[in-house]
Amino acid sequence: MKTFKYGQKEIEYLTKKDKILGQAVKEIGMISREVNPDIFSALISSIIGQQISTKAAITVEGRMLELLGEIKAENIEQTSLEEIKGCGMSLRKAGYIKDIALAYLEQTINFDHLHLLSDQEIIEELTKLKGVGEWTAEMLLIHSLERPDVLSYKDLGIRRGIMRLYGLEQLTKADFENYRKAYSPYSTVASLYLWEISKN
Repeated sequence: MKTFKYGQKEIEYLTKKDKILGQAVKEIGMISREVNPDIFSALISSIIGQQISTKAAITVEGRMLELLGEIKAENIEQTSLEEIKGCGMSLRKAGYIKDIALAYLEQTINFDHLHLLSDQEIIEELTKLKGVGEWTAEMLLIHSLERPDVLSYKDLGIRRGIMRLYGLEQLTKADFENYRKAYSPYSTVASLYLWEISKN
């Protein structure tokens, strides 16, 4: 299992910039967050997981693996919409998966070159695909491309983590931006800890 790489440099920076977060980092310790370097299969996993529980997503993805052998664009292209839907998802979601496979094969989006683009350019490219919003693209920046500076306003867990950590009743977009700037250029590591804090 490959995990998101970070170390003392990021921890020391965040601790210096924000004592409250630094204390939480110290209490929680190192976090092991799984990443999938294959951006295509990571994107398909992300689509599967939209608006369902982690447990349900694992079940659906397991069925897809059984059906396809491997989550590759060629295999999806050769499989019918109904068969994909039969893995336990809506027809709309199955359609998104078929469309993404087609975009990959026709190189409407060059998945092999995405890593060469900036975070914002990647978000702009991926959100051209049906079913892929800004949040999904940001999660891929973290969980596939291991970009170091991603803090997603659209992620409920991140926002909940910030509110819990600082004892806030509400969190405005402007306040969120201030936290993001404070954590930059290592806001992805802050994200890992905020997810942990939001669970407690």
